[in-house]
Amino acid sequence: MLPFTSEVFFSNFAAYNAAIWPAQIVAYALGAYIILLTFRPYSGSGRFIATSLAIAWVWMGVVYHWLYFAPINFTAWPFGLLFVIQGLLLAWTGTLRGRLEFRFRPNLYCWAGLSFVVFAMGAYPLIGYLLGHGWPRAPMFGVAPCPTTIFTLGVLLLMEGRVPVHLLFIPVLWSLIGASAVWLLDVPEDLGLLLAGALAVFLIFRKNRALSLGESRSESAVS
Repeated sequence: MLPFTSEVFFSNFAAYNAAIWPAQIVAYALGAYIILLTFRPYSGSGRFIATSLAIAWVWMGVVYHWLYFAPINFTAWPFGLLFVIQGLLLAWTGTLRGRLEFRFRPNLYCWAGLSFVVFAMGAYPLIGYLLGHGWPRAPMFGVAPCPTTIFTLGVLLLMEGRVPVHLLFIPVLWSLIGASAVWLLDVPEDLGLLLAGALAVFLIFRKNRALSLGESRSESAVS
């Protein structure tokens, strides 16, 4: 049992969305620019994408979980900590060390990643609207955990080379935690979160394994 009802949950989102407006517009603009950068990357675009995602995760940890969700649910404190940690991991790996590069290529992984991104920014809020919890009560991409987690998983699939597993753990964990809202809070759109988490794990481990095998064969051929 949750310590709040579905009505309290969505009312909390309405208050949150009203308080942070127009942060949602900024989030969508950044999201669209991130998509553009995966098609037309430049030197430093990987750092920009990583920094944008890091800011979003830290924001959700501090502002959403700790300032707005904590008053109705004590578990918001550890949830917020997870989000802050994910933001710091993205900043460390992508912003400070410059280890992350993103580019759309016409393969299975990138098409799946692009579909996640489109779902998070477009289909997720549309489903919520059709089910009666549209703006301002809807969890919005870039400032709410579930659609932003789907978006992040999509961007990871658009990464060049192997995906660092340490960047995958918390988004996948949240895909399991957040998806409970499908049944507990009547948020059917969060079923997409669960599916995105499962598919991302399968595809990223498959991609990393394929790249590792390719490198091993190259080394064997050279020797």
